[in-house]
Amino acid sequence: MMNMRNKVHTAMLLLAGAAMLAGCTKEDDDPARPGTPANEEELITTLRLHFHSIGGAEHKHFEFVDLDGQGGDPPVITADPLSADSIYRVDIEVLNASVSPAEDITEEIEAESAVHQFFYQVSGADATVAYEDVDANGLPIGLGTGWTIGAVSSGSVVVTLRHGPDKTAPGVSSGDITNAGGETDIEIAFPVVIE
Repeated sequence: MMNMRNKVHTAMLLLAGAAMLAGCTKEDDDPARPGTPANEEELITTLRLHFHSIGGAEHKHFEFVDLDGQGGDPPVITADPLSADSIYRVDIEVLNASVSPAEDITEEIEAESAVHQFFYQVSGADATVAYEDVDANGLPIGLGTGWTIGAVSSGSVVVTLRHGPDKTAPGVSSGDITNAGGETDIEIAFPVVIE
């Protein structure tokens, strides 16, 4: 009799434990209670910076192309030289050219601008970058920037797209990536030659 009671008691404990485990699902796993959507990474094969000189007729380009994605053939990176003592309006274009027609990811970044920000880290070259666009909260996006070019010099600019950065963290709204956090969607170092 005691043995039967122990078996029933053990079975009841196992059922209660299973019920508790079943009730402890993550929000992301329960379609009835969706959590924050995950960042669905897009394949970025092409990134272009279009430079338009202010008060001049120059149209220059920086371009990154990696059609087979990370780990295959090395990417092709090109950058036109920039003119000393110039100001450029720069627009960025982001594509997935592995499909036909190419998917314009720029539009998606613009639509989700509150959770995206481009960062431009210049070193060596006499150039400064300022944001010229903002999201619905008045915080920078970086699809449109103004570049002030100084004296003849050379160096590089690292262009980084972050998903989910903390745009209100110290320095982030002025382009400092240090406290941004978030996930890096793409990061490319372009050579900068000023002549």
